[in-house]
Amino acid sequence: MSRNPSSVRQAAARRNPGSSGPRERLLDATYRVEQAHFWWHGLRSFVRPLVRKATAGLTRARILDCGCGTGANMVLLDEFGRSFGLDITLQGLQYALENYERARVANASITDIPFPEAIFDLVTAFDVLYSLTEAQESAAVSEIFRVLKPGGTVIVNVAALSILRGNHSVFGQEVRRSTRRRLRRVLSTAGFDVTRLTYTNASLFPLMLAVRTAQRLMGLATPEEAGTDLVVPPALVNALLTQLLLLEARALRVMDMPIGSSLLAVARKPVG
Repeated sequence: MSRNPSSVRQAAARRNPGSSGPRERLLDATYRVEQAHFWWHGLRSFVRPLVRKATAGLTRARILDCGCGTGANMVLLDEFGRSFGLDITLQGLQYALENYERARVANASITDIPFPEAIFDLVTAFDVLYSLTEAQESAAVSEIFRVLKPGGTVIVNVAALSILRGNHSVFGQEVRRSTRRRLRRVLSTAGFDVTRLTYTNASLFPLMLAVRTAQRLMGLATPEEAGTDLVVPPALVNALLTQLLLLEARALRVMDMPIGSSLLAVARKPVG
């Protein structure tokens, strides 16, 4: 059962706004840009066909978004069923409740999901696992497996390739950037059958490699400095990068990408 929306609002209101930590600052920055920024346009264009396929033939699919943050991705998920969300930050849930009218949210950790077993048809975890220790990551994937129905699907997005570590990695509190082999092992160890595993943002890879290599050579930003570059680019640049990612999303319908800044995995909980 999700936490009462009024209690989430009251708890968030009790927080001292002057004491926001890294997660809260990340959510603030994300909320300011996620509706316009090319990266979020790309992510949702990559994910939408996968969600459509995972929920095909289901009536009123039950969907859980782990690490729902501001709740923006739950708007997409509601196109295909009835979405629920959980996030460890009260500030994220306050955004979800007030700005996207997400009432079905819980203040909880992905490592201890507050729902019964075998209740969801689809679980998503977008850019959550990379911020967990290996023990926490294992617990999180096991929890996702537990709450999925037999035959249910999980869709996971994580940061990829350590050569792309940069200032945003500091801001996003990345513990690791994964490879295809590593993410497959994590999901398979929990019992999942991996049905799709591809890199994404391949079209931006050369640009990102150049920028983030330069950042590492100059010295990565401190946690206080990081995140200042999380802004919507000038309109023409943003439009161009958005179109590149939309073209890549079309290509992903028929092929996997051999390289990219993120890894997108689809896995199924076996029946029986």
